[in-house]
Parts: sequence; structure tokens; C-alpha cells
Amino acid sequence: MFEKRRPGAVLFDRDGTLIRDVPYNGDPNLVDPMPGAVEALARLRRADVPVAVVTNQSGIAKGLLTPDDMDQVNAKVEELLGPFDAWAICVHEDADGCTCRKPAPGLVIRAAAVLDVSPRDCVVVGDIGRDMEAARAAGARGILVPTDQTPWEEIQQALEVAEDLAEVVDRVLSDAEGPVPAVSAPWARAMGWSRW
Repeated sequence: MFEKRRPGAVLFDRDGTLIRDVPYNGDPNLVDPMPGAVEALARLRRADVPVAVVTNQSGIAKGLLTPDDMDQVNAKVEELLGPFDAWAICVHEDADGCTCRKPAPGLVIRAAAVLDVSPRDCVVVGDIGRDMEAARAAGARGILVPTDQTPWEEIQQALEVAEDLAEVVDRVLSDAEGPVPAVSAPWARAMGWSRW
């Protein structure tokens, strides 16, 4: 379905994909990288493939954590996993009807815009069906990396499934025939988290 070429960026879900899922976590001391996350991100960075985070954080809308709590957790993620080229974060809950909360495509579109690449040139990596639906809605390639908590039907519905993050990076980099598109948004890091 997607032609084999080096992606403009790889966009990762946060909880359950890059770090272990601790529901509504506002404590940076509970941040624990998923197996292989450090190595997978390092390989993409060495290959000059931009990496970003696209994450739903409805705990803010629910009043279970503050924006500052979330910022501290995200800072700990970067401390442990290295810097990301962009963050796109939805702080709404389902009832808010926003266009950013996955499975809507808004976070993917926003991250791609910050990185100055087309969503169609992005790979979205996540652990649940919402991540894959957001990728599909944005026209991006989605790769599901299931955990023990991923519903079986969501694994069955995914167009592409990988065993772990190392396999994702193997696929992404083996698809890379041409040069990486230039990221012409050096200001993106200075903007901080992109919250909608």
C-alpha cells in the first residue's frame, strides 16, 4: 500500500510504545522506557530520520494531572530517551469532540507540519488501534507494536504489525532508498510542547 521509501519522520505514541503505560501518570519517577526504545530512537537519529511524539493526555481534561505534571513527565522521557524533534499533545477527552485526540488525525498532521513534512511521508508507531486509525486518517503509514494490553481485535485490524521497536526501525530503515527530506523547522524545539 505504501511505497518503500525513507520516511520524512517517525511519530511515536508515548504510553505503551516509548514508555511503560502508567495511567494518567504525573510522576516523572514512574517513567520507564519500553524495551528497545533507547536503541531504536538512537538508530533513527543516526540515520537522520526526525522523531516525534504524538500523545493523548486526557488526564489534564479530567483533572487527574496538571500541565506542569505532564511537562515534568515529558522532560523525563527526553532525559531517558533523548530529544525529540517535535511533540504534539492532545489534552482533551473523548467528550470534547476535538480534532486532535487520536483516533482523529490532528496530532499526526500537527507533528508533520512542525517538522515540515507531509503526513503521507510519516510513519506512526503505536500500541493500540487508536494510533493506527489516526495514522490512516492522516494518510500516514501505521505500524502497531502490540503489548499484553492491546486488544486482539485491534491487532487483527492493523495493516502492519511489528514484534517490537527494533523491528519497526529495521523496516523503516530498510525501506530507505533515497535521502531524508530536510527538516526546515529548527525553531520547532524552541516552541516547547505543542498542546491543543
